[in-house]
Amino acid sequence: MKFISAGRVAELSPYGDLVEALREAFAGEIVTPVRHHHDLSPVSILLLMPAWSKAFTGLKTVFAKFDNAARGLPTITASYLLMDNDTGATVAMLDGTELTRRRTAAASALAASYLARPDSETLLVVGAGALAPHFVRAHAAVRPIKRVLTYNRSPEKAASLARELVQDGFAALPVESLETAVGEADIVSCVTSSTEAIIKGAWLRPGTHVDLAGAFKPTMREVDGETVARARVFVDTRDGAIAEAGDLIQAEAEGYFSMDRIEGDLFELCRGLKGGRRGAEEITLFKSCGTAIEDLAAAEMVYLRS
Repeated sequence: MKFISAGRVAELSPYGDLVEALREAFAGEIVTPVRHHHDLSPVSILLLMPAWSKAFTGLKTVFAKFDNAARGLPTITASYLLMDNDTGATVAMLDGTELTRRRTAAASALAASYLARPDSETLLVVGAGALAPHFVRAHAAVRPIKRVLTYNRSPEKAASLARELVQDGFAALPVESLETAVGEADIVSCVTSSTEAIIKGAWLRPGTHVDLAGAFKPTMREVDGETVARARVFVDTRDGAIAEAGDLIQAEAEGYFSMDRIEGDLFELCRGLKGGRRGAEEITLFKSCGTAIEDLAAAEMVYLRS
């Protein structure tokens, strides 16, 4: 059995390649049940995410510990087990934390390849945690991102993220006015654990693509109901969105949205069953809750390259 470290996962899954692996997976025949979601305490969540293809079966375990940040520890810790369907043997154990960060960002970039304007150059990242730099690099693999605005409730963290991105060659700078930054952005990516709306629909200019990846519980949200009401809404999976997408669930409860207004999911986009962006002026929104399809596709690619 191979043990594949975080560094090797990163080395073997460049964002452009990973986006294409996910595109192929959503157009293919990977099977996954709805993930197991267990609240262990007010600050602890356990997720179990199985999936299988013709060749491999995988299982990811995710432990989310929301009080870890105050201790200088990662909020998310994950492991990934990959098994060969032909023999039943476990063939690899991968660092699931790095795998999760990269596949989550790649899924949003995959959606953006259908939904963001092709000329999108300015990206606003809301949240400066471990996911944030991955989202910038993944979006830059599918759109000509040149300018990155960083926002966080801690200005110091927003500034630190901007400095890191400058080293990657982006024109990045922290911002204090979120409203102004939203008005300048072509793509707005939210990667927070917020339980209150951060983005207001009134701030959005025509043509914006809104990318929501942080909230994964019905009690969590990153945008208000008006944001959802103004947008054509797409999701990674319909079942996951209906069960867990707090941004949509709360907007529906407030009368701004109905789940039957979901335009499409990644299966339909990748199979050409639904079209993406229809014009330069429309506002699009992608809500990701995460699916084990993405993990298995990423793990297979990394394993076969290792």
